Amino acid sequence: MKNDHNTQTALRGSGIESRKILPQVILRRGRGARNARTCDRFLVGGLYARINYMAKTLSIIDTKDQVGQEVELYGWVGNRRDHGKLIFIDLRDRTGVVQVVFTPHQADPLTAKNGGGLGAGQAPSLYDIAQRLRTEWVVRIRGKINERPEKMVNPELPTGKIEIEPLELEILNEAVTPAIAVDTDGYEIGEESRMKYRYLDLRRERLARNLSNRHRVMQFIRNWLDDNKFTEVETPVLTKSTPEGARDYVVPSRLYPGKFYALPQSPQQYKQLLMAAGVEKYFQFARCFRDEDTRGDRQPEFTQLDLEMSFVEREDVMALNEELLITLVEKLYPEKKIQEVPFPRLSYKEAMEKYDTDRPDLRKDKDDKDLLAFCWVIDFPFFEKNKGGAWTFTHNPFSAPMPEHKDELLDGENLENILTSQYDVTLNGLEIGGGSIRSHESKVLRKVFEIIGIDEIENNFGHMLQALDSGTPPHGGIAWGFDRLMSVLQNEPNIREVIAFPKTGDARDLMMNSPSELDKKQLKELHIKTEK
Repeated sequence: MKNDHNTQTALRGSGIESRKILPQVILRRGRGARNARTCDRFLVGGLYARINYMAKTLSIIDTKDQVGQEVELYGWVGNRRDHGKLIFIDLRDRTGVVQVVFTPHQADPLTAKNGGGLGAGQAPSLYDIAQRLRTEWVVRIRGKINERPEKMVNPELPTGKIEIEPLELEILNEAVTPAIAVDTDGYEIGEESRMKYRYLDLRRERLARNLSNRHRVMQFIRNWLDDNKFTEVETPVLTKSTPEGARDYVVPSRLYPGKFYALPQSPQQYKQLLMAAGVEKYFQFARCFRDEDTRGDRQPEFTQLDLEMSFVEREDVMALNEELLITLVEKLYPEKKIQEVPFPRLSYKEAMEKYDTDRPDLRKDKDDKDLLAFCWVIDFPFFEKNKGGAWTFTHNPFSAPMPEHKDELLDGENLENILTSQYDVTLNGLEIGGGSIRSHESKVLRKVFEIIGIDEIENNFGHMLQALDSGTPPHGGIAWGFDRLMSVLQNEPNIREVIAFPKTGDARDLMMNSPSELDKKQLKELHIKTEK
C-alpha cells in the first residue's frame, strides 16, 4: 500500500489524476520541436503512464458531424485554389477530403508567438503560409468546423456541407511535384509508372478504398471462421522443395552449403500435417510463391485463404464455404446480387461440353457489374496425359479419389476414368477457389506418386507418409485465390489493383528494382557462382 500511496502522490504532483485508464495527454513544446510533440510513455513513481503521441482528435470524414467544434487534422494538400483574397485547399487523409478556407489577416497564434523567424511584428499570417502550400505537402491544421454557405455546398462530397476555418497551420513536410497524378482513378496512367511510384499510386481514392475493403473482408472472414471454431495457424515460409506442381522459388542456405530452402507454393502439406496433429479446423491467410512463366493475370507471390477440416466429406466443405461467401457478400457488399442460391453445380464433363471451359461465366447480364454468378465444378478426372505421354495429376496429387474409384486407383487400372474428390468454385468466369478431400491413407498417396512417376518418394514425401500412418483422420479443405476474389468484389480489371505492392505482369518490382544482382561477398557467403 505504501507504493500505491507514493504513486498517488507522484501522480498528484504531476498534475495527472490517478485512475485505471489515464486520460490522453498532449505535451506541447517549443515550435522547433513540434514534430516530436510527445513522449511515448513516462515514468511516475514506478508506474508507466501511456500518452497519446498523435494528438489527432478526428479523421476528416468525422468532421461532417462536428459543426461548431474545434479540431486538429492531419493530412495531405490534395488541391490548392487561389481566388484572390481567398485560398481554398482540399485537405485529404485516408478517410476523405475537407475544404479549408484561408482569408487575409488570419494569424497563427503559435507562429505569432514565436515570431515566425521574421522578427518582432513581422510574423506571417496563416494566409501567407497558405500561399506556400503545394500539392501533396503534409500539414497539420487546427481549426473550427463551419457550415458552408448554401450556394457553396458540394453534394458530391460527404463533407460537402462544411468547411474548416483554420486557427493553426503547420507544414510537416514539403513535397516535390508528384511523378504521377493521384487525384484521378489512375487507369489513364501507364502501369509501369504506377508500379515505380506505387507509394504515390496508393494515395488515390480508388486504391485506398481497395486496401481498406481488403482489410474489412479479411477481418470478416477471420471473425466468421473464429465463430465456427477454426484456429488460425501460421505455417513456415522456409520449407522443402518437392515435385508437386509449379517451379519453386529457392533460398540458398549459408549454414549448409549446397542446400536450399524453398518458398511454399501453398501450405498444402503443412495443413494436412496440422490435421494429423489434431487441430481439426485450421485456416490462415497464406503467402504463396510460384516461379511460373508470365501469363495472364498472375503474380509470383499472392495471398490465399487456406482452410482445412477433419472428419468431413466433400459436401461439408462445400456447404461451409458457400455459406461464408454468401454471408460475406450480404454483409459487406449489399449492393451486389448473387445470381443463384444455392450455387449451381456442374460436373467437369458438363462444363466442358456446354461451355468449353471449367470456369464458366454464368451471368445472365454480363454488363451488370454488381451481379455475382458463383458456380461449383465437381467430378474432375484425377489423371491426364502430359505432352510426353506420361500420367500426371489434373489438380492436386494429395487429393483422394472418389470412393467408388479407390480400388481402381490402388490397382492402377482404368486411370483415365478415375474421378477425384476435387471441387472448384468459380465466380463470373474466374476460378476463385479449389479444394478436395485428401488422401488420409498412406497407401493411396503412395500409389498416386507411383502413377505420376515421382522419383525418390521417401526422400521427397516420407514425412507425409509417416504422418498418415500415425493416425491421421479423414480431412479436406479448400484454398481461395483471395486477390482474385477481391478484384471481382471491387470491380477491378486485374489482381494488381487490389494488392498493395504487386509485381508487373513480367514479375518485376520497378519500385524496388528487383530482381537484382547480389554482390560478390554475398554470393561467396552462400557458396554460389553465377553464369551469364
